[in-house]
Amino acid sequence: MDILSMLTKQLNDPRALEELGKKAGARPDQAQQLAQNALPALLKTLQQNASTPEGAKSLNKALEDHKDDKVDDIPSFLKNVDTNDGAKMLQHIFGSKNETVQKDLAKKAGMDTNQVSNLLTQLAPLVLGALGNQKKQQGGSDVMNLIGGVLGGIFKK
Repeated sequence: MDILSMLTKQLNDPRALEELGKKAGARPDQAQQLAQNALPALLKTLQQNASTPEGAKSLNKALEDHKDDKVDDIPSFLKNVDTNDGAKMLQHIFGSKNETVQKDLAKKAGMDTNQVSNLLTQLAPLVLGALGNQKKQQGGSDVMNLIGGVLGGIFKK
């Protein structure tokens, strides 16, 4: 099962959606709507960032740091997620566009930006952990091929 399918399936679990929304004061349906919009945005931006040698090196290091994260049980992962680390990840991923991305996602999901920010600080570590796990399983495959394969799955659906 590819990473996108795994994340999507587990994020459709009511327990995962409840846990995701709980810290943000969001309903499970809002958390689900946000995740559906945020996952492609996170992955696409990661791919853009990794298109430069410096960005690929940075992402490879992040994936190495998160290769052993326990993301196969998303509700448990979310209970223990480090949202401070997630906030740092978002700054690295979106850079100066972080606030704009959050406002856009908030509008699409019918949420306020504080809720979106809180949800994204949980989703970013989940995505990096899942990519790190997949990279480890594939024996350290090229980061662009790894993300490109995931994005191909997103845009084929």
